Amino acid sequence: MEGVEPGPGGGLLRFGRSELRIVVAANGAVFWGWDGAGPQPSYALAGGGPEPDPRAVLEPDKDGGWRVVAERMTVVVSRYGAVEVCTPGGVTLRRDLPPRWWEPVGGGAARWVQRSEVAADARFFGLGGRACGPRLRDGAYRLGDAAPGRASGPGDDPLEPTMPVQLVVADAGTHLVFHDTTWDGTVVLREGEEGAGSGHDRVGHCELRMDGGPLRCWVVVGTPARVLHAWAALTGAPALPPAWALGHQHAWWGPGGEQEVRRVVAGYQERGLPLDAVHLDVGRHDDRRVSVGGEERWPELPVPAEESRRDGIRLVSIVDPAVRAEPGDAVYDGGSAADPFARVARDRTVRDAAGAGESVFPDRTHAGLRAWWGGLHAEGLEQGFAGLWQDGHAPVPGGDRRGVRNVYGLCMARAGYEALRESSPGERPFQFSRAGWAGSQRYGGTWSGDGATGWPGLRASLSQVLGLGLCGVPYSGPDVGGRDGSPSPELYLRWLQLGAYLPLFRTHTRPGAGSGEPWGFGAEVLEHARVALLERRRLLPYFLTLAHLARRTGAPYVRPLWWAAPEDRALRDCEDAFLLGDGLLVAPVLDSGARRRAVRLPRGRWYDTVTEEVHEGPARVLVDAPLSRIPVLARAGAVLPVRGADGGLELEVWAPAPGRTGGGLAVPDAGDGWDDPEIERYVARRQGDRVVVTREREDGAGEPPWPVRVRGLG
Repeated sequence: MEGVEPGPGGGLLRFGRSELRIVVAANGAVFWGWDGAGPQPSYALAGGGPEPDPRAVLEPDKDGGWRVVAERMTVVVSRYGAVEVCTPGGVTLRRDLPPRWWEPVGGGAARWVQRSEVAADARFFGLGGRACGPRLRDGAYRLGDAAPGRASGPGDDPLEPTMPVQLVVADAGTHLVFHDTTWDGTVVLREGEEGAGSGHDRVGHCELRMDGGPLRCWVVVGTPARVLHAWAALTGAPALPPAWALGHQHAWWGPGGEQEVRRVVAGYQERGLPLDAVHLDVGRHDDRRVSVGGEERWPELPVPAEESRRDGIRLVSIVDPAVRAEPGDAVYDGGSAADPFARVARDRTVRDAAGAGESVFPDRTHAGLRAWWGGLHAEGLEQGFAGLWQDGHAPVPGGDRRGVRNVYGLCMARAGYEALRESSPGERPFQFSRAGWAGSQRYGGTWSGDGATGWPGLRASLSQVLGLGLCGVPYSGPDVGGRDGSPSPELYLRWLQLGAYLPLFRTHTRPGAGSGEPWGFGAEVLEHARVALLERRRLLPYFLTLAHLARRTGAPYVRPLWWAAPEDRALRDCEDAFLLGDGLLVAPVLDSGARRRAVRLPRGRWYDTVTEEVHEGPARVLVDAPLSRIPVLARAGAVLPVRGADGGLELEVWAPAPGRTGGGLAVPDAGDGWDDPEIERYVARRQGDRVVVTREREDGAGEPPWPVRVRGLG
């Protein structure tokens, strides 16, 4: 280190051949960038990014180093360029060694490596949707948003979308680190090992290798809830889906048009099965090169779309990223009139990965092209579509475009979201995408649909949803049954039972792979599926409440068991169960033939929601998992908003343990507009053999305005 220049929130530290800028943001996050890298420009940050915290200043540290103190961490820079993130008490959470660069002789983007050390007990999570997660064990993880094929396990990683976002949990604390670089790269992880009292701990290691781009990162420290709240403040609040998008959705792939829509809707209605949306997959088109509009104008769909909407069922259209590179194609000709599109068509024409012919992938990082692309969605809305399913990836060529390949899906989602919001300003937009990047939550959710059909694929789908939630994308879910082949009746049922407790709940019919509809697997599966579908309908008010909480706090709907107790090492190692909000623990069946399963319980009292059997945690208990259901347990004291028998809101209260209290939140359904309803807070108290529930307000406690049903007193 040769000198220091203090500045707002931190300052600039100069070394012999490099320089490091550190800035503490007003929300408590800390940024640092090497060799002139600043927080902007960034695809991930919301708006212009947070302002510097004027209270934070650079100050001398021991051995010739410097430090800057933030609200929940201290960042120490040694005189040789190592950067340490410490708790306020001085415990090191992460130590970044001085980075290394390799610059091409002929010029161009420099490759770089950043090596880091974490505590011996630390565990890695995140990096987007990962088949082998949610805990990321020793191995290499690619940071490349490209369709990987049919992934189902560690050897098939990655599943999309990937993100350079790590959440590291250790006894001393939790921290999130985000390397804001859109280029392809690889993260190599190696967990540490404690010395069992010998004092010779082996620290954990992380090595980030990037093919180019700036070396800059953000770090947030705190409890998991605080970390995700700060991350949402940094990258943008998650989009709030319309209420109907929290119900059951079904996609079909194949020809049929109007007749097929009516067949699917009638099949669910005749059997009394809940259905909230029908998705039209790519099989409806001639090939995958068709984008919105063009020759495929769905002329027959407005009528069934209106009929379905009257029954409370919406239609959702798939959108491919490609434009057929053929003069005479309506979309291609229309786009060619715009100069930016014409330049892209000349310079970026590539062969479609599906082998369907020459296609153009418009540069959606260009604001003008995003506006043109988004305008094409208006036609679909006029035909009755209520939302968009953004599919596919762009095979962006090399050269100067390699740095935007990973954010292509994010920019495509932004174009669709802005178009939907402009076309229907009175309704919240609904869209989800297979591709994305850090900050994608601002424009909707993520579909993790490339899991292979099989029991490993079922397990991978849960890992993806948990991993994406810890990276700030709370609304996601898989295709029930997997993408390929025909699942066995048992596998389909277990997948559907898991999907019923995930944010995006979607079944899928595929040609040549058997039926993806519940009645296609026999009478027994149909009846058990009916139970899961009706339970999802009953829990819709709870899902709506979780959606509003995610919007305001960044907390995912689906949370790992260690969410409220990251210091519990047994919970950190549990990957086959999850918390749905604060009130429910879901233990899906992930193995063939299983009719009982072990469940790791966090501290407290838990009730089986079917039998009301009581279990005390922390413990590992064995519970029944018959084919008719998966184990779901409710936390003692939980107040859950649910749908009552009359269709109205009802409060389901699970009795607190003697001498304890409980509570919960509820958000009444205010429709699919932009109104910001009040979050109602309830407290449950046990008084002898009774449970009393009150609504907490600024002007004092009062009676709940909704019916109350108490469970767990027997």
